[in-house]
Amino acid sequence: MIEARHLRVLRAVAGTGSFSAAARELGCTQPAVSQQMKALEQSAGTPLLIRTGREMRLTQAGEALVRHAAGILAGLTAAEEEVAAIAGLRAGRVRLVSFPSGSSTLVPTALAAMRAEHPGTRISLVEAEPPRSVEMLREGDCDLALAFRYGGASGSAADSVAEWEDLVVRPLLTDRLVGLVPEGHRLAGAERVGMAELADEPWIAGCPRCRRHLVEVCEGVGFTPRIDFATDDYPAVVGLVGAGLGVAVLPELAVESVRAKGVSTLVVEPAVEREVVALTLPDLARVPAVAATLAQLERAARR
Repeated sequence: MIEARHLRVLRAVAGTGSFSAAARELGCTQPAVSQQMKALEQSAGTPLLIRTGREMRLTQAGEALVRHAAGILAGLTAAEEEVAAIAGLRAGRVRLVSFPSGSSTLVPTALAAMRAEHPGTRISLVEAEPPRSVEMLREGDCDLALAFRYGGASGSAADSVAEWEDLVVRPLLTDRLVGLVPEGHRLAGAERVGMAELADEPWIAGCPRCRRHLVEVCEGVGFTPRIDFATDDYPAVVGLVGAGLGVAVLPELAVESVRAKGVSTLVVEPAVEREVVALTLPDLARVPAVAATLAQLERAARR
């Protein structure tokens, strides 16, 4: 294998005409130059230098190698500089995927801080709900995923734990779900309401994972919800409730990101919570730009 350090020595010998002059130029000893040239010739499988009197002359193979060495060493130098810039957060990229309510609450604060502190780092954002966002992380389509899992011993919670067992899981916050009813609803003035009190109501459900968890919670208190409408769009859920078409439960992050017109929010019992986390692969967690973005997401969650 031809090594870059051997190419640098060969160029110095070609330029100066002797091992001793090359050693002075490189700041090393003549035996070290001689040893590296022997190693290079062994790797090349052919002589590269011929001694003529006190000078060294390149063979045809040596001339070819020197001719290519300039481009190889220039490319290597450029690569080293680019890697150093990425390691020092003067460059680099992070591909982030987030679920919608995370995109509108946690992400803007974190990305604004990243741009202020590390303007050379480029961050892109696309939206996807788990488990699709986790699949994107595993498939190499993103570097960092915001996701969530529900607490308790439900099937969906157990599935999430198993799904993430080989990932780096950085907890960000606990997001409580709140009930939404139309403003004129019989329970609109109540501070708290038991889920069982909503057993006969038509329901508006959210994303598939949220929908499945809603059914599990309702069945846990003795009824199966009648889901009339299902949508991944949180403003649509709020709009449907506000129009008197049903009731819903939404995460507080989602309610915070939507102008909730025509609805009343209630504390529901039993308490329903989801854990919001940032996920990445173990190797990616050591990449400086990814680690810095994780830190900013944690700060945004604390705020």
